[in-house]
Amino acid sequence: MQAVVDVLLGIGVACEILCCVGVAFMRNVYDRLHYTAAGATVGPLFILAAVLVREGLKSQGFDTIAAVAILFAAAPIVTHATARAARRIDYGSESALPEERGR
Repeated sequence: MQAVVDVLLGIGVACEILCCVGVAFMRNVYDRLHYTAAGATVGPLFILAAVLVREGLKSQGFDTIAAVAILFAAAPIVTHATARAARRIDYGSESALPEERGR
């Protein structure tokens, strides 16, 4: 069972590292947002699985479920709000640009 926990943690940490590298090397805020959203969902899911395999449905398992659930609920909201703010800063408004209308 320890091997399963190690593999799940390794995958979770690798996902987080990949997301951090993506944020560091992407060119603009919109590309970076894809990696921040993935960093708040994919990696924690594997880490949650590792904790549940090791601890089961005890107090630590429920605490981890709650933390990951908050991440899953908050990540899309924060990502969307950040994208709207960036668009407002870049273009003065978050509404569609003239060349984007009619798509």
